[in-house]
Amino acid sequence: MKRSMVSIGLYLAENWFDKLRFIFIAIILSNTITIFEGYWWEETFSIAYYTLFAAVAIDVLLPVRMKLLKLLLQAAAAIFITSRIAKMDWLIATPQRWEEWIWWLQVHTAQLNPYIWISLALLLLYILFGIWTATRVRMFGFVGVSILVLTIADSFTPIWLWDEVGMVVFIGLLWLVASHLSRLQREHPKSWRELIEYPLQLILPIALVLTVLMTVGLNMPSLSPLLQDPYTIWKEANGEQVQVFLGDKGTDTITPNKTGNASSGYSRNDDQLGGGFEFDYSPMMTVTTSHRSYWRGESKAIYTGAGWMDVDSKTGGEVLVSVPKGETLVSLDPPPAAGTTKIDQIVTMVRKDVYPVLFAAAPLTSVNWMNDDTASLPSGLRWEASSGELRLLNWSMKNRKYPQTYSVTSSVPIIDEELLRETTAGWPDQAAASRNAYYLELPDTLPDRVKQLAKEVTAEATNDYDKAKSLEAYLRLNYTYNNLPDESKLTGSSQDFVDQFLFELKEGYCDYFSTAMAVMARSLGLPARWVKGFAPGVLPISDYGPPGAYLEENINPSGAGTYTVRNSDAHSWVEIYFDGYGWIPFEATAGFTFPYTLAEDEAPALPDVDTEDSEAAAVSSNESSSSSKVWAWSAGSLLFIAAAAWLFIRRDKLVLAWRKLRHGSYTSNDRIVIETQKLLRICKKRGLEREEHETLREAVMRWSQSQKRLRDDFRAVLDRFEQAKYSPSMASSEEADRFVVKVRSIIDQLR
Repeated sequence: MKRSMVSIGLYLAENWFDKLRFIFIAIILSNTITIFEGYWWEETFSIAYYTLFAAVAIDVLLPVRMKLLKLLLQAAAAIFITSRIAKMDWLIATPQRWEEWIWWLQVHTAQLNPYIWISLALLLLYILFGIWTATRVRMFGFVGVSILVLTIADSFTPIWLWDEVGMVVFIGLLWLVASHLSRLQREHPKSWRELIEYPLQLILPIALVLTVLMTVGLNMPSLSPLLQDPYTIWKEANGEQVQVFLGDKGTDTITPNKTGNASSGYSRNDDQLGGGFEFDYSPMMTVTTSHRSYWRGESKAIYTGAGWMDVDSKTGGEVLVSVPKGETLVSLDPPPAAGTTKIDQIVTMVRKDVYPVLFAAAPLTSVNWMNDDTASLPSGLRWEASSGELRLLNWSMKNRKYPQTYSVTSSVPIIDEELLRETTAGWPDQAAASRNAYYLELPDTLPDRVKQLAKEVTAEATNDYDKAKSLEAYLRLNYTYNNLPDESKLTGSSQDFVDQFLFELKEGYCDYFSTAMAVMARSLGLPARWVKGFAPGVLPISDYGPPGAYLEENINPSGAGTYTVRNSDAHSWVEIYFDGYGWIPFEATAGFTFPYTLAEDEAPALPDVDTEDSEAAAVSSNESSSSSKVWAWSAGSLLFIAAAAWLFIRRDKLVLAWRKLRHGSYTSNDRIVIETQKLLRICKKRGLEREEHETLREAVMRWSQSQKRLRDDFRAVLDRFEQAKYSPSMASSEEADRFVVKVRSIIDQLR
């Protein structure tokens, strides 16, 4: 046993510096990828860390000469780790032909996307840096670039990265010491042998010095820089503000914009709006509520011409007060004239992301409990009455935990349009109007044609409420919703975000519509603020049938239930202040509808009907029934002839539409619906018929009992079909392609 331990020790000591080098590279890479906090999911980080750990273990345990075997084992380990953490479902059926093998690989690769590409890319970086950092100069370059990336991200993002910077510096110093010792071993073997006879005396001073340096460095207080960096100097010379994060990082944060190929979700940076995004349908939270609503997060008041900023970033701060558990929160607004509706909500977070605010229907009136109904509220929770936000102090600090679940109560104003038309927008009290003047501010660079358009749209409105509704209707009817607006339409003649949207792009997503309405409303003297949060989400299909059915069939008129809110439900809208009401929400985005609580109209009284008159009416109706039948047949014949003539005249366009349908020139959601209908036809031919009384979900669940091997595939197809059919969100082309592959695999297995 002792001899075997000695052998293992000698083997590990062989080429010890190269093995240490691989360990150092893996540690530095694992610290550097922390810059993706807020972009990657927890599973992505787990895959990255385990991939690096497995690669290091293979490099340390296997001999140096077995390079090809190491590469194969590292790639296999990366694939295995990704498939395990991503919970990939393996197909049991073994492919027989080469076409089936290609399909088999496509199906499994689709399940690992995008994790597998991140894992393999990180493994490739590890291998390349392992080959490249063979000299001391390259080692300094690798460590220096890593420190530079982390320090830039730490300064200009809300991510707390100073610990990672300190770790990279510490590893760099260890690497430098190891490099010196390796050089001593090569060039002065005799001195080396003398040194290793006393390993404790060699290692202890080095470890002590490095530990003292790192401890002092990590515990130094965060101070503002004495000298500004060139980027900040250049930006401020051009009249722009640069937000640098120091100390606790504050509550105002910056994350990358939703531009390019970003994913949908709650934006933490709104000072530079624009670009596009891909829909991310991963669940973000569930909300159990007594009424359907939008889940409000925070509001912004200062429009810069490019985006939105908080009030406190310009005026020096807002009043934050502690939140008493279960007690009514302070409100600066009067009770709404038409009354309120009480909404109780329990919010449960699905993702482990951290946000600066808590989400709820607006306006909030009390916080009932958080995480545990017996525990006290966290000390960092604050209420900001003027903006109606429930904030978390120092929310961006490392290891800051967001509440997993919480219960709140809101009192939503009942909308009575007649009363709103009789009031005016704004504050009658001069002090309140002066205090809230920033809700009317517009940048001096706003083009006049934006203001002129607002006047033209509201020219026929006789009151402030109708002006707001006119702006809302104009934007909804004249502009197109598009999550990837075509920015090639921008001519460069205007630098204002709203002006570009109204007169050049004429398409965009919620940020475009809501910002345009807020700016146009302010130009008319209507105090407005920009609000962001989440749309209601969706109820489980099993509760009330297809999405929207409870509204159309009056099954669930209040919208009570447990909603699943996804990242794709992230949304923004507008609030305008009305005297006697407070802040009233408006939905300017095409395709969205705000779930208002409306005043109930009195039912009209039924007229008294005289018995004799009713008998006479019955006689006359019998006499006219025969003539009405003749008229009905004549009208039906005329309609049939007109329809046939219309079809003959429009036959060319109908043929063109059919060809477009056959060649897939429709949206991704249309492709998903068409492929599902195709699958249903094939299922009917194979004996899987849908009964007249069954919903599609009930039929699929019944088929799953006899086709157990296809149960998961059927459910996946059903979920995607319902999302495409009933959700306003648009699936991406890649999602539609994966759906087509899934449907074709089911059809092949049904044969």
